[in-house]
Amino acid sequence: MIRIISLSFILLFFFNSHTLSQDKIVFIDINFVFTNSIAGKDLNLQIEKKNNELNEKINNFKKDINTKKEKLISQKNVLSPEEYSKKIKELEIDIEIINSTISKNNQELSIFKKTIEKEFSKKLNIIIEEYSVKNSISIILKKQDLLMAKNDLDITKEILKIFNDKIKKINIT
Repeated sequence: MIRIISLSFILLFFFNSHTLSQDKIVFIDINFVFTNSIAGKDLNLQIEKKNNELNEKINNFKKDINTKKEKLISQKNVLSPEEYSKKIKELEIDIEIINSTISKNNQELSIFKKTIEKEFSKKLNIIIEEYSVKNSISIILKKQDLLMAKNDLDITKEILKIFNDKIKKINIT
């Protein structure tokens, strides 16, 4: 009886490991594809452009506030205390409005980045799916989730080439 159970266990283990060895597992560096693909570079430029515009607005706001602040300080001795206090409150209101605008612009930039990532991922997933079917791949992992793997399991450059051949630009609405 123990022999039959042991034999069954060994056979089950042998067939199970044989089945697992037929699965093809590879990995991909998605960030590499995003930063080095033609469409990804274009999207990165769009993000950078929006970020630069936001930074320029912030710097202009800071200059404007500093100018108003310096003007107010220079008028401190000329203005009555009530008028001076009124001007300080106006400046504080301006600062609150500017901070609110900056916060709103940061949120818009964040939403824009997420939209870009979503659209890029959609396009990339289609290509990865086609590649996995064509090459009988069972599992594709993200490189950043791996601790260690053989370099010959890396399909990043192959996917990058296919992605560049098929997708030149991704339009974000």
